[in-house]
Amino acid sequence: MLVHYFLYVLDYSHLTYQRTESYKCQLKKLDNSEWSEYFDKVSKTIGSKNVEIEIAGLSLGDQIEVTSMPLNGLTYDSKNDLLEVVTESVDHIIKHPKVIHTDYSADGLHSVEVIDADNNHQIIKFTEPVALPAPSL
Repeated sequence: MLVHYFLYVLDYSHLTYQRTESYKCQLKKLDNSEWSEYFDKVSKTIGSKNVEIEIAGLSLGDQIEVTSMPLNGLTYDSKNDLLEVVTESVDHIIKHPKVIHTDYSADGLHSVEVIDADNNHQIIKFTEPVALPAPSL
C-alpha cells in the first residue's frame, strides 16, 4: 500500500510498475473533465465486484470504512462535486475530490485513489467475490 501513496504523492501519473502478483499495472491520473463519464462507464462495465474503502490521512490515521461489500456502482456528481461509492449497505460519499488516480491492468480496474479537499487519501479497492462451494447433499 505504501507504494501507492509514494507514487501518487509524487504524481507519477502514467507510471508502469510491477505488482507482487507479477503483472503490470498502469497508474493514471484522471482529468477533472473525465470523472463523470469515467465512473458512469466503470459502473456499467465492472461487473460483479466487491469493494474495500480505506481512508488515510494525517488527522485520521489509516482506517478501513468498508470491507468486502458488493459494489452497486460509482458516480461523480459534478454539480455538487461529490464522488459516491454505492454498496449494498453503505453509500460512501467523497466531498470535493481534488485528484483521482486509477490503478488498472489488462484484467481490469484494481483500485481508485481519491485525494479529497482535506488531503485525505481514500482508496477504493476492487476484488472478486469469494465463490462458495456448492452445498453437499
